Amino acid sequence: MTKKHHHAPPAASPHAEEANRPVAETAPATDSEAAAPAAPPESPAEPQRTPEDVLQDRLLRLQADFENYRKRMDREKKDWIAFAAEKLLLDLLPVLDHFELGLADSAKSGAPAAFTEGFQLVCNQFRAVLEKAGVQAIDAEGAAFDPHLHEAITHLPSDAVPEGHVAAQTRRGYKLGDRLLRAAQVVVSSGPAA
Repeated sequence: MTKKHHHAPPAASPHAEEANRPVAETAPATDSEAAAPAAPPESPAEPQRTPEDVLQDRLLRLQADFENYRKRMDREKKDWIAFAAEKLLLDLLPVLDHFELGLADSAKSGAPAAFTEGFQLVCNQFRAVLEKAGVQAIDAEGAAFDPHLHEAITHLPSDAVPEGHVAAQTRRGYKLGDRLLRAAQVVVSSGPAA
C-alpha cells in the first residue's frame, strides 16, 4: 500500500511560459535542400583574397616586425653602452676630485712651480677627456638650491648669500648629457644670522 501524495504544481515563471508556447511549424525541407550544405553568404564588399595576396600581406608584416626588432636592439645597445660608460665615468670622478684637491693643496703649501704646472696639465687633459665623453661639470656655488642637482650636507647662516642658495660647494657635481651623473655636495645658506 502506497500513498500517493499530490503536490501543487510549481508557480509558472515567465520563462516557463515561453517554453510552453507552441513553436511555429516550419515547412519540411525537400531532398535537394537537405543534401546541399549551407553556403556562407558572400559579401559583395570583400573580394576573395588570392594566395599571392595572403603571402604579400605576411611578407609586409614580417618586414615591419623585423624593422621594429632592429630598432629595439639598436636602442638597447645604446642603453648598454651608456650604462657601461656611466659606470666607468663614476669610477673616474673621484680621481679628478683628488687631482683638484692636490693642486689646491700644492698652491697653499708652496710646492715648486714646475711640479704644480705639470699636475695642472695632467688635470686639464683629464678634464678634456671627460668632456669629450659628454661629462659636464655642475657649478653650484651661488645658484639656487635644486634637489635634483644638489645634495645638501648642511645649512649655515650667511649674510652674503640669500636663503635657499648654495653658500659653498664641497664636492663638484657632474652630468652626462641630460642625466645626472653625480650630485654636487653643497652647503645651503639659511639666510642672515639672527
